[in-house]
Amino acid sequence: MCLHDHDATPTLPPAALSRRNVMAGAAVLAGVTAAGIASASSAAAAEGAPPATTGADHDHGSRPGTVGSLVVEGGSIVDPLTGHVVHDGVVVVRNGTVLAVGSRDATRRAVAAVGSRARRIDASGRWVVPGLVDVHVHANALADARALLTAGATTVRSGSSTFYQDVAMRSLPERAPGLAPRMRAAGVFVSPQLGDSALADPEIAPLAALPNGVTSTADIAHVTRVNVRRGVDVVKTRANPRAGLAEQDPRELVYDREQLSAVVRAAKGRPVLCHAYSAEGIEGAVRAGVRSIEHGVFVSDRTIGEMARRGTHFTPTLAAISGMIGSSDPVLAARGREYTPILMRAVREAHERGVTVVAGTDSFGTEVAPIGSEVRLLVAAGLTPLDALRAATTSAARLLGWSRQVGRLLPGGAGDLLVVDGNPIDDGGACERVRVVVAQGVVVRAA
Repeated sequence: MCLHDHDATPTLPPAALSRRNVMAGAAVLAGVTAAGIASASSAAAAEGAPPATTGADHDHGSRPGTVGSLVVEGGSIVDPLTGHVVHDGVVVVRNGTVLAVGSRDATRRAVAAVGSRARRIDASGRWVVPGLVDVHVHANALADARALLTAGATTVRSGSSTFYQDVAMRSLPERAPGLAPRMRAAGVFVSPQLGDSALADPEIAPLAALPNGVTSTADIAHVTRVNVRRGVDVVKTRANPRAGLAEQDPRELVYDREQLSAVVRAAKGRPVLCHAYSAEGIEGAVRAGVRSIEHGVFVSDRTIGEMARRGTHFTPTLAAISGMIGSSDPVLAARGREYTPILMRAVREAHERGVTVVAGTDSFGTEVAPIGSEVRLLVAAGLTPLDALRAATTSAARLLGWSRQVGRLLPGGAGDLLVVDGNPIDDGGACERVRVVVAQGVVVRAA
């Protein structure tokens, strides 16, 4: 059943917003105003461009919207790509961008250039890593964004939002530095049951009347095209229901290869991430051409080989799956106990066979699993601490198309970093022990 003309592709007027959409946008704008931002800058920069921020070297960059200069000194600086460490190193950040990184001698001129007004952080005896990347989150409010930042995720990929809040939040790192992570937005979940998200846009609202939900390839493509017109960076869809709802069967197939292919085609080159649990669902998604598999508990050996051949990424969300073990619901607790060892074996096998594993927590709202916990769990699954760190830095940045900007501390790159207790090259749990978080040159957490 179709309730719209699929042959027509009307241009969506900017004013065509639901009341809830307007309210969500107003909440975001209110946050910007509270941060003291009087004007907006251009949209997010393309890959490879240094992160643009506004403001001179005023203050110390200690509150959202205020970007000054920062010197982090004395710590051991880790380059996740090479594994190289600079002991007693210095990172200099100015206007949200890394100005210099290296030994004290190599950074002397940069330290002098930012002057005595720069905020200084003594990282002696600790380790400095790039800001971590969480490639699977659900942030629908400013409080969610803040929780992600303070937990160490300075860059994220949205796993969908209810009313395009992620599309709005995506602009904040430039317009209000320190208020939200750098973000790739997914918009509305392309799923059989849209729920209230059908009201996110007038063009998809009529689909709420479909008795069997959004299941025809025409309707699936329509929702995807609306997302594209709303400016999403990625598209999120599913092959199976949720594991975290006891009344749902995560092995039931809800979208097959043909339906998932409709999403990939309508996405017009935007990467598609697919929520999938069953062997059939995962295989259909991979063969449909999705960019990454989310969860992937029952992935088959054959599909792992296909993922390696195609370059499909694997986001196991171990924190979310293992977190069910502690649920008060006996069904969810049983799933957690059953799924966790299976998923850990799948992660180890996929990694050994050349599939790129990336770190995502599936955090929702303010119930945030620190991205450092996912790094630790990847080590428990069989990755080395350095490979697990790469899953949350260089590998994740490459998946998001930000490899020149995020995931390493390099001159001209993003001024995002963590100061942690412990050597993350040897200690898989080091990134859980966060002392300082800097996002877009702003200190958002300091122990």
